Amino acid sequence: MSAHDIIKRPVITEKSMYAMEDKKYTFEVDARATKVQVRKAVEELFDVDVLKVNIVNTARKPKRMGRYNGYTKRKRKAIVSLTESSNEIDVFGDEEE
Repeated sequence: MSAHDIIKRPVITEKSMYAMEDKKYTFEVDARATKVQVRKAVEELFDVDVLKVNIVNTARKPKRMGRYNGYTKRKRKAIVSLTESSNEIDVFGDEEE
C-alpha cells in the first residue's frame, strides 16, 4: 500500500481544529492500515516527525432511505501527534507566495 492509499483525507471538525493547536492532526485512513503504516505515510507525505499515532474505529450506523434499510460504511481515523521540533501540516493546502 502506498502512502496515498493509506491516508484518505483530513478530518475537519471543530474538535480536530482545536487539537491542531497542540500539533495533533486527524486523518481518515484505510481500514486495514496499522499505526506503523500511518506513521510512515504521514512522515513521507508531509515531511514531519511523528511522535505517536492513535487509531479510532468508528462503528457502522443503521440508516434508512425510504423503505430500504442499510448501514453506513465503517471508518478508521488516525490521530497523529507531531514532535515539538517538527513543522506544521498544511491541511487546507493554502500556499502563500
